Amino acid sequence: MTVKTSLRYLENRWDVQIASGHDEPELLRYRSNLLGSDLRITNFGGGNTSSKILQTDPVTGKQEMVLWIKGSGGDLGSIKLSGLATLYLDKLHALERVYRGAQYEDEMVEMYPLCTFGKNAVAASIDTPLHGFLPFPHIDHLHPDWGIALAASANGRDKMAEFNRLTDHNLVWVPWQRPGFELGMMLRRAVGENPTCDGIVLGGHGLFTWGQIQQECYENTISIIDELGQFVVEHVEKSELFGGAERPIALNHRELALDIFPFIRGRVSGSRRLIGNFSDLPEVLRFVNSREAKELAHLGTSCPDHFIRTKVRPLFVPWQAGSNVENLKRQIDSALETYRKEYAEYYKSFAQPDSPAMRDANPTVVLIPGIGMFSFGKNKTEARLTGEFYINAIHVMEGATSLGLGNPPSTLPQAGAAAPTSAFKVHSNYVALPLSEAFRIEYWALEEAKIRRQPAEKELSRQVVLVVGGGSGIGREVALLAAERGAHVVIADRDIASAKKVADESKAIAGKEAANAVAVDISQRDAIRQALRELIALYGGLDILINTAALFPSSPDGQISDRQWGTTLELNVTANYLLADETAKIFRDQDLQVSIVLTSSANAVVAKRGSEAYDVSKAALSHLVRELAISLAPKVRVNGISPATVIKGSTMFPRDRVIASLRKYAIAFEEYATDEQLRGLLADFYAKRTLTHQAIDPKDCAEAILFLAGPRSRCTSGHLIPVDGGLTEAFMR
Repeated sequence: MTVKTSLRYLENRWDVQIASGHDEPELLRYRSNLLGSDLRITNFGGGNTSSKILQTDPVTGKQEMVLWIKGSGGDLGSIKLSGLATLYLDKLHALERVYRGAQYEDEMVEMYPLCTFGKNAVAASIDTPLHGFLPFPHIDHLHPDWGIALAASANGRDKMAEFNRLTDHNLVWVPWQRPGFELGMMLRRAVGENPTCDGIVLGGHGLFTWGQIQQECYENTISIIDELGQFVVEHVEKSELFGGAERPIALNHRELALDIFPFIRGRVSGSRRLIGNFSDLPEVLRFVNSREAKELAHLGTSCPDHFIRTKVRPLFVPWQAGSNVENLKRQIDSALETYRKEYAEYYKSFAQPDSPAMRDANPTVVLIPGIGMFSFGKNKTEARLTGEFYINAIHVMEGATSLGLGNPPSTLPQAGAAAPTSAFKVHSNYVALPLSEAFRIEYWALEEAKIRRQPAEKELSRQVVLVVGGGSGIGREVALLAAERGAHVVIADRDIASAKKVADESKAIAGKEAANAVAVDISQRDAIRQALRELIALYGGLDILINTAALFPSSPDGQISDRQWGTTLELNVTANYLLADETAKIFRDQDLQVSIVLTSSANAVVAKRGSEAYDVSKAALSHLVRELAISLAPKVRVNGISPATVIKGSTMFPRDRVIASLRKYAIAFEEYATDEQLRGLLADFYAKRTLTHQAIDPKDCAEAILFLAGPRSRCTSGHLIPVDGGLTEAFMR
């Protein structure tokens, strides 16, 4: 079998040899994965696929037609067989008998579990009736930008007819209707009235295609989408997009983005903390700098899949490139105030007595002319995807505005029983989702139920943690524990190879976008600034600074030089001040409750022979904790830990220092012993000097650090927690 038309933009990825080894359910999974592997075909988590498969009923032994369909919340690109819902098709059809009409269609969702085939616990998608009532074996419902551009055009029905004439297709148009049982009835009716149709355009929404066998369905889908692409792109290439450029790209716009990112993150995190993402892709800059950007952005998106991520509309900040950053901050605050008022009015206008309470009134997408787009989510992946969805919306607006000339028709093709023409807003041929319909989706009881089904967030979810010295020892354990508790972790270390290794370990715990490594020399202010700029570029800001890096000077004869003395104080004291001073600038911009935890030592209060430089530096650091707690209050809490000697995993205990200590304390050892065996002897010696006789593990320190850093110590600042096993010499005095 071959694709009906030559593909210009997409590629046929169907592998006959691979497909030949699959049964029908696996072929649906395979088809879904192929479609989801190309974001030009559908968005992450968007769209749906289905197959009607004849199977043996496990109880009656009879042959039954079973609808296999992507489960609620699944992603086509990564879905497995276990993510597909299965329903008796005849039972699904029988639900029409109890259907009371569009006003009551939500109650039908509670009936879907009664149609389940087998022991499948996967929740059926809201799209289930759309697939179940179409009379085709295999169906794809997707949201390609080119298809939505047509669906969101004021002249969309006429342009669809033109497309049909040019390509010998027979697509049919269905007006806007929220996904659900009523839309399933409308689709069945549309096909019944147009039996030769080969696809359906859902007004303002997306595309339906189908086939008699799996491969045919896939190839029909990519053929139609590619031809829609050719049709739309031809119009785009002849157009001056969005009325042409009105503003230039700012000089050093990426540096400006980093300058302003923490400020924006802080402002949109007033209700709940968010992680950020920045994009300055060419299409983003073309849009935000255009004459029509402000009007189009205010209309909001058209496709429900876009809207769920990007909210009712993005925040557009009318900033003129060239004015200073302080002016930009004032513009952001002013624009945000207006945005929140409009959102509250939107909620008040459409809320019903049984509507969920108003959600966060802050935007998830911020557009700034001359700079680009900032997007936000509860984690980095969601923040990135939110931005990608708005880029999809930009592509849709490109296509829709290019497809039309002149005034919109008196009756929009998107209008129907769900919303009249007067409910829709149009600009330059682009038709946005009516606010009333947007509210019905955003505050849909089914969406609320989906939100409540999500797992509880962890203690450090939505937090960005910088672990300096995170490449080994205590720092490594802090990074791994923070990742377990839901944080986004940046591991900073002079040894970038070690930092990257710990970042990989953290990614295995928290996800591939939740950890990163940066190189830093904390003795250099410029190096600290550069590391922080890299962190801001990754996540938009910082919530917790932890430093575990330190230096213990040593020499073969036990004597240290003046240079070693100076370097010890520089790294153990001054570097901590530099870190706090540089991060304080980020914290001021964010204006959020944040924390700093520094690592002192029991040596700060226990005087010892031969470690004067280290002991004095840690004593100074302990007092620096108290000074910083005062100077950075009230939004920044500053605390520290004072561990006794931690040998396990520490880079401060090379073999020669361990041997010197063993000799100092007259501890017998074998010269051929391994490094770990020697460290064990020394650790046991130190443990016996404590009340608990427990060797201090880096994990013990990590637990104390994250207690101080996290919400469980929200009223603690300016204090140091001993982690010393009960070292009586270090009792408070």
